[in-house]
Amino acid sequence: MQNESMRQLYIDELRDLYNAETQLVKALPKMAKASSNAELRQGFEEHLRQTSEHVSRLEQIFEMLDEKPTGKKCLGMEGLVKEGAETMREDYEESTMDTAIIGAAQRVEHYEIAGYGTVRALAQLMGEDEHVTLLEQTLEEEKQTDEKLTQLAESINANAAETEGEEGETEVSPSKSNGGKGSRRAA
Repeated sequence: MQNESMRQLYIDELRDLYNAETQLVKALPKMAKASSNAELRQGFEEHLRQTSEHVSRLEQIFEMLDEKPTGKKCLGMEGLVKEGAETMREDYEESTMDTAIIGAAQRVEHYEIAGYGTVRALAQLMGEDEHVTLLEQTLEEEKQTDEKLTQLAESINANAAETEGEEGETEVSPSKSNGGKGSRRAA
């Protein structure tokens, strides 16, 4: 017999993720539209399709649990989405905006990776093997999206640094003294 308190925690965590994913379904088209890089825009459009699948998987789990997916607001995702919207209102040069959007998107991905890792562990503890399979599938897709964003960032960030350096504004350059994290300096 499952611990009722653990089951409730599991359901609450799933509801939190469900709300987070539904918030993303609304935010991803805005991120795609704000992206000037075609590959980045296409990545957001693809992730929107995946996110819809993530919502469907969560709905499957709720159906198996005989529970409703609604009833919890994900304040963490709400904050991340607001930060991303704020970023998109900034007056950055196009490639710099893409860099900023990637940063916002990766914060979202890391939040989701943590959430799915947590619910997968809870599902394993509770012996919910079917749930574990569905959750692992989504977790893997979130990790792949994060990796794609990192790959895109490598070229987009370099382009943004070059463009801004050419314009005589601000240049972002790697610095050995700070672990290669980059430093901002006036050109």
